[in-house]
Amino acid sequence: MTALPEFGRAWHLVARPHGWPEPTDVALRELPVTEPGEGRILVRNLHFSVDPYMRGRMNDVKSYMPPYQLDQPMDGAAVGEVIASRAEGFAVGDHVVHGLGWREYAEFPAEHALRADASLAPLSAYLGVLGGTGLTAYVGLFEIGSFKEGDTVFVSGAAGAVGHQAGQLARIKGAARVIGSAGSDEKVKLLVEEYGFDAAFNYKNGPVREQLKKAAPDGIDLYFDNVGGEHLEAAISSLNPFGRVVLCGAIAQYNSTEPAPGPRNLFLAVGKRLRLQGMIVTDHYGLRPEFVKDVAGWLASGELKHHETVVEGIENGFDAFLGVLRGANTGKMIVTLNS
Repeated sequence: MTALPEFGRAWHLVARPHGWPEPTDVALRELPVTEPGEGRILVRNLHFSVDPYMRGRMNDVKSYMPPYQLDQPMDGAAVGEVIASRAEGFAVGDHVVHGLGWREYAEFPAEHALRADASLAPLSAYLGVLGGTGLTAYVGLFEIGSFKEGDTVFVSGAAGAVGHQAGQLARIKGAARVIGSAGSDEKVKLLVEEYGFDAAFNYKNGPVREQLKKAAPDGIDLYFDNVGGEHLEAAISSLNPFGRVVLCGAIAQYNSTEPAPGPRNLFLAVGKRLRLQGMIVTDHYGLRPEFVKDVAGWLASGELKHHETVVEGIENGFDAFLGVLRGANTGKMIVTLNS
């Protein structure tokens, strides 16, 4: 058996951020690499994910996921190669998806691993288009949003990991019109020319409400919200009677130091009989087999396109995370390890 490395590096949270995270809030430290225990596997991570929700885990507040602990490694989705196994059904060389990212090596119970088939798609895709962000788009649109053929759909943060997939799934399943917002003219062009959105706008070029009404003069039926704030207020204004809102994220507010005001026009939800529902993807893992089957088929046919923004090297992992919060990514942000 190949000798195991003595140490591997991992990102630790060392201080709770106030507002935007700073480099002094984290530290890249070495940890010993150990042989796996009974029923456990040791994985060399090849790619890990950095996502907006991780900002909330840096705060010491109760939420749907536990906060990161100070002076402990952070975690998140990762895909890697098994390099040692004491678990039945897992062999050296197998590829698996698991939850111990932000580090080079992970040792954990094999029951927490999901197999990744490199012949079906590149391994990094299991963190994005075939991973948690892709499942979020799928669940949000079809399960929470009750998408119907002929709907007009608006997606905010539409060039991001979840948004670009949600918009394309709506198009594939027969939306009458798909509209997206993004933070640059370059991303707006990508949404229309490559992802097949019917219209898109740069939210920095003017009030969201005005730009949305121009893009959807007949209103919208379903809003997939990744941003919150001004976008949510604008969507409520444009929603048709019995419209639905999928409350997936609110990246515009993640680094706010004061509570953000709610939509000033929320009262419209009564007369329009709107439904606004929050979602957490972990409630819907039972849909994963159906999701992988559908999405793998759409990828193979070329109907579904996806982008990744790849940052090389674990030492650049925190910069990649800050990039996600600033909207520097197109599609899924991936940290690829070169260890």
